[in-house]
Formats: sequence, C-alpha cells, structure tokens
Amino acid sequence: MDLATILGIITAFSLIVIAISTGGGLTLFINIPSVLIVVGGTLGATLINYPLGRVLQTVGVVKNAFLYKTFDTGELIALLVDFAGKARRDGLLVLQSAVEDAKDPFLNKGIQMAIDGIEPQFIEKILNTETEFIEERHRIGAEIFITMGTFAPAFGLIGTLIGLVQMLQSMDDPSTIGPSMAVALLTTFYGAVMANVILMPIAGKLKTRSKEELIVKELTIEGIISIAGGDNPRIVEQKLHSFLAPRLRKSSFEK
Repeated sequence: MDLATILGIITAFSLIVIAISTGGGLTLFINIPSVLIVVGGTLGATLINYPLGRVLQTVGVVKNAFLYKTFDTGELIALLVDFAGKARRDGLLVLQSAVEDAKDPFLNKGIQMAIDGIEPQFIEKILNTETEFIEERHRIGAEIFITMGTFAPAFGLIGTLIGLVQMLQSMDDPSTIGPSMAVALLTTFYGAVMANVILMPIAGKLKTRSKEELIVKELTIEGIISIAGGDNPRIVEQKLHSFLAPRLRKSSFEK
C-alpha cells in the first residue's frame, strides 16, 4: 500500500475540515444540489470525452496510486546476473526451472523466449512492443484523471452561475436567497477540492508510478537481451547498474 497517497489525502481533508470547524459548523458546507452538479457533471463530461471502456479500465489503473508494490531493482539485477552466470556456464536450458518459479510474468516471458532460441533482436522488439502498450494504458489512465480535474472546477463555475441566476430571480423573497447563494458558492468549493485534492494529485502519482515501472521494464529487457546474447555476468551487471544511482549499486561479485 502506498502510504504517501493515503496520508496525503487524509492530511488534506483533515486540515480542510479543521479550518471549516473553527469558523462554523460542517453542516454549512453540505449541499446536495452542489454535489450533484459537480460530481454528476464531471462524470458525465468524462463519459462524453472518452469511450466507456476506457473509463472503466481506469479503475484498474488507479489502484496503482493506492496499492503499489515497490520494485527492488537491486534484487532484480542480482537475479538477472545469476541467470546470466547459469546460462553462460550450463546453457540457456538450465533456466527452464528458474523461469517456472519466476513471479514476474514479463521476466518469465522474456527468458522463455530466450530458452526457445528466439534471436535477441526479436525478443527485444516483442518486449518493447508490450512495454509501449503498458505505457499507453497508464497514460490514458492519468489523462482521464487530468481531464476530470479540469472539468470539476468548470462545473463548479456552472453551479455558481446557476445559484446566482436563482438568487437574482427571487430577490423579492429573502428566504430563497440563502439556499441559492449556498449553491452558488459551494459548487465552486466542491469543484476546487475535488480537482486539487483528489483528481490532479492522483494523476500525478499515476504518472510517477508509470515512469518507475517502465524503468524496471527497460532494465529487465536489457538483462534478458544480454542473457540471450551470452554476455559475461560481470558485463551484464555493469549494464544493469547504469539504471541505478551510484549509491545504490551493489556488485554481486564483491566478497
């Protein structure tokens, strides 16, 4: 679980609630028509902007902002270097049992292609194509949240205009001015909070996670191609260490 995302949302909402509580009751900031305008309008505009299938796929992507397993690149490099040593010493077939135990389907697929005798350039092309489609799915997911974050304040403004129109049309009845003003102001508030506390930050987190995952995929591809090409394990390690910051590089050959 990504604690930063959870803590960020809790902190933001907690401070907003505390600020509201010090100036009056929370009930003053609860208005159902305003919620319907902002939430309903944002969802409706998003469905107009994207196919239904793309919007539903976002549910699978957004979990990366909350449920995310950090990649241990050092462990992955050590595993690839170990594979390179075994393959160079005993041949690629020796990796068959190791592949069956591999937890990463992407790594499993690449090593299996190497065992099957597919040329390194074709392995690289296949894995790069798969990586491109992963990147595209992640991009669409983040893009949808950015779009929703753009629509939310706009519908807040629409709600403000609706409230002002209602207020101006009923100036002769003072009892209706308050509810109309509440719709006018609270829709803007809801739109701003929805966009800046939830939608835009999640879009940013998804972009960050996507970049991290793609770097791991590139590292994995480089290791698989080196193994398929029969590179020396020390050379494989040096290649893969180029993906890490110098302070994180730990050699498997150090005593």
